[in-house]
Amino acid sequence: MKTSKIREYFLNFFKEKDHKIFPSDSLVPQDKTSLFTSAGMQQFKPYFLGEKKGVKKAASCQKCLRTDDLEKVGKTPFHHTFFEMLGNFSFGDYFKKEAIEFAWEFLTKVLNIPEEHLWISVYEKDEEAFSLWKDYIGVSGEKIVKLGMDKNFWPANAPLEGPEGPCGPCSEIFFDKGENYGCKRKTCSPACSCGRFVEVWNLVFTQFNYQDKKLLPLSQKNIDTGMGLERIASLLQNKDNNFQIDIFSPVVEFLQEILSFPQDLSSIYAVADHVRAVTFAIADGVFPSNEERGYIIRKLIRKALYHGFTLGKKTPFLYKLVPLYADLMKDAYPELEEKQEDIASVTLAEEERFLTILKGAKDKFAVLLENLNKERIIKGEDVFRLYDTYGVPLEIIKELATLENVRIDEEGFKRLLEERRKLSQEKSKIEKGVFTESIPLKDEAVVHLIPKGKTKFVGYENFAYETEIIMLVKDGEKTEVLRKDEEGVIFLKETVFYPESGGQLSDKGEIRTQEGLFQVEKVEKINEVIFHKGRVKEGIIKKGKVFLHIDEERRKALERAHTATHLLQAALRKILGTHVTQQGSLVDTDRLRFDFTHFQALKENELEKVERLVNEFILQADKVETKVVPFEEAKREKALAFFEEKYEDLVRVVSISDYSKELCGGTHVKDTGKVGLFLILSESSISSGIRRIEAVCGRQALERVFSYRYKLKEIKNLLHTKEDLVLPKTEELLKILEETQKKIKSLEKSLVSYEAEKFLCQYLEKIEEFNINFFYVYLNEKEMDYLFLLSDVLREKQKEALFFLISNTSRGNIFIFSASQDLVEKGFSTYQFVIQCKERLGLKGGGRASLSQGVIAKKIDPQSFKIEIKNFLSEFLKECKF
Repeated sequence: MKTSKIREYFLNFFKEKDHKIFPSDSLVPQDKTSLFTSAGMQQFKPYFLGEKKGVKKAASCQKCLRTDDLEKVGKTPFHHTFFEMLGNFSFGDYFKKEAIEFAWEFLTKVLNIPEEHLWISVYEKDEEAFSLWKDYIGVSGEKIVKLGMDKNFWPANAPLEGPEGPCGPCSEIFFDKGENYGCKRKTCSPACSCGRFVEVWNLVFTQFNYQDKKLLPLSQKNIDTGMGLERIASLLQNKDNNFQIDIFSPVVEFLQEILSFPQDLSSIYAVADHVRAVTFAIADGVFPSNEERGYIIRKLIRKALYHGFTLGKKTPFLYKLVPLYADLMKDAYPELEEKQEDIASVTLAEEERFLTILKGAKDKFAVLLENLNKERIIKGEDVFRLYDTYGVPLEIIKELATLENVRIDEEGFKRLLEERRKLSQEKSKIEKGVFTESIPLKDEAVVHLIPKGKTKFVGYENFAYETEIIMLVKDGEKTEVLRKDEEGVIFLKETVFYPESGGQLSDKGEIRTQEGLFQVEKVEKINEVIFHKGRVKEGIIKKGKVFLHIDEERRKALERAHTATHLLQAALRKILGTHVTQQGSLVDTDRLRFDFTHFQALKENELEKVERLVNEFILQADKVETKVVPFEEAKREKALAFFEEKYEDLVRVVSISDYSKELCGGTHVKDTGKVGLFLILSESSISSGIRRIEAVCGRQALERVFSYRYKLKEIKNLLHTKEDLVLPKTEELLKILEETQKKIKSLEKSLVSYEAEKFLCQYLEKIEEFNINFFYVYLNEKEMDYLFLLSDVLREKQKEALFFLISNTSRGNIFIFSASQDLVEKGFSTYQFVIQCKERLGLKGGGRASLSQGVIAKKIDPQSFKIEIKNFLSEFLKECKF
């Protein structure tokens, strides 16, 4: 049975059982309790908590990503980083009897799995579940295993260890592969981990609340189940390994072909798994980076690529798997096919970056050699930095250490790696207190005073409004009155003041009563309540009727900038590709900052195209339309959402013509023409895979255009030319300047060449023992450029020589140590000398075999220092067996 059919049968089965079928949630969860969605129940957290009503029974096939068992992937038949979780859920509706009945019916009647192949485990104290399986379903008592709280309770060991919150026993269904598998003992059962019994489905009965070290009954009992799609597919397709099923085998076969059919398939399986996880993550807007989610995706790409590297593949190949997965999974996840080119491009860019790192690993390793201790052991933290920050695999670090005859502190490295693994594991799984509700504390002074209910926002159409004050706060406490010059917080029944949210800064303005005037400086929102912070400018403020009036010019400038961000995102997606998604924004008065996913810096012509397209949108004066629709409808219409934002059941969609549709609660102009003008100020990187554009619009853009115009006139007058000839005239002058600089450099070289002849006569001597020429000179107030030039000339004029040049500058003594090419070819390295003698001579710097540079980090007497250098050179040459 094909995997797609199993998925279809499962959802249809529960649809017939009156369950609402939910589409898979994004891999980026909205509840913020973990980095990735790692279980089917995560998107239903509001229903489990009772925050959302209206749905009592649900089912889904959820995309999941976990890194708990990353090192096992490929080495075992069933472990994955990315997998699909089939699940059915009840929120205070049915309980154990129905959950058990549904599971048994689906497995035996729909999937036609013979009953004799199925075994059951229950929590050892859950007699109700045991009885249901034995007496109601009819499973033989010999095939029902009672296990402890570490195996059959969620969370594991909760009755003893917590955490506080809902929990309960669980029952697992196992498939028996037969006596010829595993340990082959007659007493083998699901309690044994030999591999004969494969866990198919886990039914969690959430019936307790763990509080004060006690299990208290829950008033609302819930059901949470999970069945791995890949695992059940492998059993139904009679495969011993998940990687042999229909949605993996074409990828595995392709990898075998391009990686020369290795006998050990564990690396092939790991690559297939990791690339699938990466493909789905990038499709959901997670790009490789050095932070949190992006860090995990980068690690998966690099881990997969290194598997290929060890099998002899030295060029990018992971990106070639993306179209395969897009085709294999397109029925359930059509977005993969739509985005495959962008996903492949991002993957390829990361592969090329890592291959460059691998090629440059030797240079980075050389830096570590500078910090060697007497035992010639590289510190664990240095190894970990090379591994973690630069992504150089431990195996390569070990190889380099062997070549350099040094050791690494592998124990120290492993300790740091375990700390990182635990941190990653904590962030990639569901937080233990997943059902514990938390309030975002924006303002500690008022959060404990927030009134119940919600503040009605009436500011989309109104700039002024009459309403009433429901509460006043001063110094973190309720008050009846605010007096002149006092700072405070005002809560209103309705408001026209837009609170800071969605990247848009808040409105400012006035709240006026018959007795006073309150200047609003900032507006914030916690949950559904909006509050206004500011100062009393006139009289006193009391509860009662008030008149609100926002700063209209500020609001219009914010509207222009916010609409411009939507136009910018539309233009970026048109020019760069649909992989571009918003990662953050700041909407100020006629100024904006927009962060977005993209894997490389924008070229000048790309920036120009984006800027031109945004201004084309503005010139078209397209209507900006808004509507409120159910969230699922907005998703079907492919409205863009900021992937870390939490959305309600009803969402506001802002649409502009056929090129922009986004979920957005912000304020906007009525048509794009009111944005006025759009200018990009800068484009930069804020992290790997995340770019930032800063821009201005409206009045600020106009002021800049005027400023550019006036400056152009000034430049025209300075150059004594016409405006349209400013550029060629500037190029002409730059060419003249370049030619003049060349002449100056030529004269400088001639002068240095003359000085070099004089210096050689004056300072050249022999290191007799090795018959090598040694040149040492101490100069005053010469910069590094001069030392470089002098060193080059000396190396051209003198063979079999070492040159040590020092200059006393205002910043201290700087040096260049160089060797003639013939000595370098014989094996001499100035770099190794600097590393070996850095502490004794006070040298700080680096370079290569032929030339090193740096500073001398101690006071020196020129002649005594010369003797020291000669002595150390003699030692060094002996060690090198020169």
